Parts: sequence; structure tokens; C-alpha cells
Amino acid sequence: MTVFALTPLAKADIFDIWSYIADESEDAADRVEQAIYDACAPVAQAPRRGHFRHDLTSRSLRFWTLTRYPNYTVVYRAETVPLQIVAVLHGKRNIQRILTQRP
Repeated sequence: MTVFALTPLAKADIFDIWSYIADESEDAADRVEQAIYDACAPVAQAPRRGHFRHDLTSRSLRFWTLTRYPNYTVVYRAETVPLQIVAVLHGKRNIQRILTQRP
């Protein structure tokens, strides 16, 4: 069984994404939300599959872009057990600023 944990802020990110999309279509929001959860499972199974973004943070966070919805990125700590998802963000957001404000 593949295990990952969402931080409260990552859960809030997913809720915000769902809410934004649901203004237009709840079905679409549900599909994106499911794709996010579906992306977390294989990352938890093989945490090194993501990549570092030293241009965005000096912390040891890895990034995994959703295949089906490439505007969204899962940000996680690969060394934690269970794997800790710290953010789920849209690429147009100021990711560097957001990550500097998160533990």
C-alpha cells in the first residue's frame, strides 16, 4: 500500500483548486481533484521520480507535475515517511513566495 500524507495547507490548496474550478463545473473540479490524488500515490511509491526546483526553493522539496493537468504541481518532501505533500499549486501562482511562507 502506497502511503502519503497531506499537510493542512496542501489540503487547503486542493480545496481552493476544487472551489475555483467548481464555479464553472463541479464535474471538472472532481476530475482535477481525483487526478491530484492519483498523482500522489505513484510519487509516494517512488519519491525520487520528482525533481528539485532550486530556482524556486533551496529546501529539499521535490516537484511532480500532473500529466493530465500540467498546470498543477505537487510539492513534497521525499525523505518523510509517510511521504509528505506540502503543496498543490497552479503554475501561474507565485510558487517561490508561497513556499517561503510554508513550514
